[in-house]
Amino acid sequence: MSIYQAGWGVVGHDWAVALLRSSLSAGRVAHAYLFSGPPQIGKRTLAMALAQALNCGQPDAPCGRCASCVKIARGTHPDVRLIAGEGAGGSIKIEQVRALQHEAMLAPYEGRYRVFIARQMEQATLEAANSLLKTLEEPPAQVVLVLTAIHSESLPPTIVSRCQHLGLRPVATPVIEEMLRDKGIPLVQAQLLARLSGGRPGWALQAAADEDMMRQRQQGLDRLSRLLTAGRVERLAGAHEVSADPAAARQLVELWTCWWRDLALFGQGAEGLVNVDQIEQYRLVSDQLTLTHELAILRTLQTTAAQLEANVNTRLALEELFLQLPLLAAPPRPANQA
Repeated sequence: MSIYQAGWGVVGHDWAVALLRSSLSAGRVAHAYLFSGPPQIGKRTLAMALAQALNCGQPDAPCGRCASCVKIARGTHPDVRLIAGEGAGGSIKIEQVRALQHEAMLAPYEGRYRVFIARQMEQATLEAANSLLKTLEEPPAQVVLVLTAIHSESLPPTIVSRCQHLGLRPVATPVIEEMLRDKGIPLVQAQLLARLSGGRPGWALQAAADEDMMRQRQQGLDRLSRLLTAGRVERLAGAHEVSADPAAARQLVELWTCWWRDLALFGQGAEGLVNVDQIEQYRLVSDQLTLTHELAILRTLQTTAAQLEANVNTRLALEELFLQLPLLAAPPRPANQA
């Protein structure tokens, strides 16, 4: 059985596809939808599939094969617009919303519906959000708005209340693994990427295609390995180096937090490890640390992550973290990426 819902090309969100398909079959088309969920969970894919379903002329809509479906997939359909943030801050501006409102007053050029997909709506300026609210309150006929956001709570309640809200949840690891295998990814790599994805199909596909993503992961693990046998001076120098890029620092702490969580689970014989290529390294470290020490470091990592999100001094937060890492007699050696 295919992991893809027929025609929709969506992986793992069967309930959402079934709900949309049922409502469209019954002629119940909402004037506005809100798809929320973590980055790369599949919000944009679902939004594009909905646009295809609304404008496909085939009985099995969306068929994915007709001229309308193909144009929408390529981004060339005159009645389907993707609106994303631009300029400083990457936010949707009021000028973009005004342009949307102008186009929304026009009849569809060749499809049944004009569909506007506004991505990362939580980053829209206040003026843009307020202006869009007017369109949601008095939606033109044959116009469907699709908003996407990471958290629905980050949007004004007045906007959320006027949309049919579908909150997308992480996709099961076996489903993502099957998707990657279907794309020709070798088994071992597919297993690792599926676990690292955190239930995000888009992340898994990007990581499979972008060698730099996995190379950066390997570099982060190598850095941890060096620090676990390094002295105070080297650790402070490392904190200074990493703090130069706050975004990269947050990603590094996130990577280490996942690694340390796996270490604690491994020591207790638990299943569900994410970094399945690190088993030998976990064995080496577990032989030198107690569970109490492992959990203490995990709490420190979580505290550091919260501090970085709160925009505290990056260098000071990293210095404290790096200095609290245990000093091991024998370094773990992160395995090369499969």
